[in-house]
This record gives sequence, C-alpha cells and structure tokens, in this order.
Amino acid sequence: MPGRSKGKKRGATRSGRRAGGQLILLVGTRKGAFVLRAAAGRGRFTIEGPHHLGAIVNHLVLDPRDRRTLLMGARTGHLGPTVFRSTDLGKRWTEASRPPAFPKAAGNGGRSVEAVFWLTPGHASQPGVWLAGTAPHGLFRSPDGGMTWGGVDGFNSNPVGKAWEPPYFSPTPGGALTHSILVDPRDPDHLYVGLSTGGLFESQDGGARWRSLNRGVVADFLPDAEAEVGHDPHCVVQHPLQPDRLYQQNHCGIYRLDRPGDRWERIGRRMPKAIGDIGFPIVMHPRDPDTVWVFPMDGTTVWPRTSPQGKPAVYRSSNGGKSWTRQDRGLPPEQGWFTVLRQAFVADDRDPVGLYFGTTGGEIWASGDEGASWCCIAAHLPQIHSIGAATID
Repeated sequence: MPGRSKGKKRGATRSGRRAGGQLILLVGTRKGAFVLRAAAGRGRFTIEGPHHLGAIVNHLVLDPRDRRTLLMGARTGHLGPTVFRSTDLGKRWTEASRPPAFPKAAGNGGRSVEAVFWLTPGHASQPGVWLAGTAPHGLFRSPDGGMTWGGVDGFNSNPVGKAWEPPYFSPTPGGALTHSILVDPRDPDHLYVGLSTGGLFESQDGGARWRSLNRGVVADFLPDAEAEVGHDPHCVVQHPLQPDRLYQQNHCGIYRLDRPGDRWERIGRRMPKAIGDIGFPIVMHPRDPDTVWVFPMDGTTVWPRTSPQGKPAVYRSSNGGKSWTRQDRGLPPEQGWFTVLRQAFVADDRDPVGLYFGTTGGEIWASGDEGASWCCIAAHLPQIHSIGAATID
C-alpha cells in the first residue's frame, strides 16, 4: 500500500504508544459482509467472506471493549431487519433473540422497523451495552451484547417526534434514518443522535429527554431555512480525545461545532466552489481534532450522487476547516462515477493514519499516508454500505 512512512517504527504513534496487533477492515455491503485482514502492516489485505451472502448489511461493528465481538445490522430475505452477533470475529453468527422492534400497540402509529441502520457500542464503563438506530426513526438499547433489544422510550415516544419527520419533506432514498449515535466518552448519559429528515438531537440523561442542536445549519429545502427541526445531517462525528469538538457533513454543507456552544459554523464555505461541500461521510484524525476528511459528491439540483465531474477526490482540512486540500493521487483522473456513503469512510489508529473508503461501485480504496496517495485494495464487491477499521490481538 502506498505511503508507508520511512524512518518510523512500525505501529508507533505520535504519543509514543504502539498500535500493536493486526489491522482488520469490516465491510458491510448490499449483498453480505466481508472482513479484510492486513497480512503484514498495511501492505496487503486478504478478503474473508461473504458472511450472510444476499443480506443487506447496513453496519458491521467491532466492540472496542473486548475486540472480539462483532455486531451486524442486516436485513435478510426471510428474517427481515435484525441483528447478528459473533464472538469469534465472524466464524459463527447468532441472531438476536429479540431484535429492535416497535411495540405492537395502539398509539404506535403502525410503525415497524424496516432497517437496523446504525450500531454503536456503549460507554467503556458499560460492557455489553449497545445502541441501535433504525428506519423509520427509532433508538434501541441492548444490555446484553446485542442479543435482546428494547426501545429508548424517551426517544421513540417523544411527543415532538412527528416534527422530526416534517410532512412537507419526503424521507431520504434510504428512508427516515437514525444514525450517528454518539456516546460522550466522559459521560455515558450524554448522547447525540442524528436523524435524516430530522436533525441532530442531544440528551444529557441517557435518552429520557432530548433537545435539538441545529442552530446555524442551513436547510434550504425547507419552507423555513432556519427551522429548529427537519434538517438532514448525513454524518456527525465527535473527537474521542476532545469530545467538545463535533463535525457534521450535512445535506446542506460541512459544519463544525465547539461545545458548550450550540451554533454550527459552516466550514464547507471554504471548499472550492466548483466542488461544493455536499457529501455523505466525514472522518476525523484520531489524535488531531483539527484534521478532518470528506468525500464530496455532486450536489446539483438533480442530485446525481456521483463524484463531481466524474473525478473522485478526498478533501482534507488540517486547521479545523479554515482551508481544504484536494487529495486525489492514485484515484481515477476521470470517468469515476461513484460516491461514498455515510458509513463507508474510516480512519485507523496507526501513525501515519490509514484511511479507507468503499464506493457505490464495490471498490475499496486505501491510503497509508493520511490521504496523500491512494490505491485500490479490493474490487468487484457489491455496493459498499459501511467500513470499520479495528486492531485485534
């Protein structure tokens, strides 16, 4: 893989610690899941799978608390939307005995889970706890490693819930998606949740009560561009070492927020005008809160959802969004008509940081030098929905 650093001890980080162990990539696709293992360092990857061939896999996540438990949010032809669990890195899988589901009761509005779209491990102090986001909008919690799930009532039964899905704005192509579930590493009760066709919402009591956090975000598709709810965040991220720093890739731009402030700044205004600041994913450097990467897509009125002009590129900011640099060395110089979905771009924890994105055309691209150069490490896979990077023993 291009970009291996010279003169540095392999696996060492800027803080002096080693990112020891084997690097794996967890890939969810339109037709199953795959695991890529680095044979040595990051030089070559081997592909394992598919797991659950034919299932729509929206998210595949390794539990960082034990580094062996995998959870998969999937939809199969006969089981419908569900969660699968593996405690041996994908050799054997068990379906959740009680997957996320809305109660079958009067007042539920006839809602049923159509997709388990997002999975987030709970706080480090809560082993076995997981959170899941669904379509239509729903938030669920598992206390036992993903085997049984119950609804977070303060979210699912919120009296303003209908306002999260305004009647004048139809759901996104994937539905009304609950995603970007963030747990503050300092406080397990401090949560953020992103809603497509809703906005970003915050809870400071474990999900019992919620407030909108959308000031400063443009919503040019709404009758009121400054509306409190009804926004369309594509992906929201929180820095693990500086949790008061958040970034957002929105349907209407790239934003940054520094808490305790509650007004987002549109840092995407500084992107090249010919490219714009529309896309799905946003990725942070694991040790530097000022460094962030995005993958722009064509955001013209017809929304083709392809790389602008068919020339794919990653853009990096190393100063918190004050300026952006194009990174396209090794990527197709033309006729690259794909994009990258919100969960399909990730960074590892090595030094220099490795970056990986999966495309709607079934390719995985990797950089070993923080985006300066790229190479294709897998091709001909189904449409890629998600990628996770993890280090295992």
